Amino acid sequence: MAQAAKVPVERRKTERTALRLSAMLRDAKRGRVKARVIDMSTNGCRVECTAPVDDDTWVWLQIAGLENQFCRVAWHCQEFIGLEFEKPLAEAVFNKLLADQSVLPDNAIKDLRSIATRAHWLARSADDEQIAILADLSRKCAVDAVVEGLRIGQGAKAR
Repeated sequence: MAQAAKVPVERRKTERTALRLSAMLRDAKRGRVKARVIDMSTNGCRVECTAPVDDDTWVWLQIAGLENQFCRVAWHCQEFIGLEFEKPLAEAVFNKLLADQSVLPDNAIKDLRSIATRAHWLARSADDEQIAILADLSRKCAVDAVVEGLRIGQGAKAR
């Protein structure tokens, strides 16, 4: 009898918002490595980073204009990593990050589309657990790209 695919249980405490921030990750094994924040909430974020990581390890996340965050690697799949902040961001700090990126630039929207496509293709050769993670990432990035594109269009009409 075929075994049903394991779908990860949604444990997120708050909904993430699309952001495109340059960042650095640092852990005990290696120096700083470049990363890009894809989305974020007050409790954590999803980053794109080619450095290998292990689940349930701790890393430092460095983002310009934000105090360094000590984070637990909640999950990783290919080059995508889910981080949980040790201490949630203050709502005012999170809102400032959102205000600074009130409208994503065109190249960030293109990045979201690219990530959605890449995640879709990576899912084709992934195991059952990774397929669910990559499918969720692909869907979220595709939706965020459409929403942000519409927001840019509405902003242009308002001017």
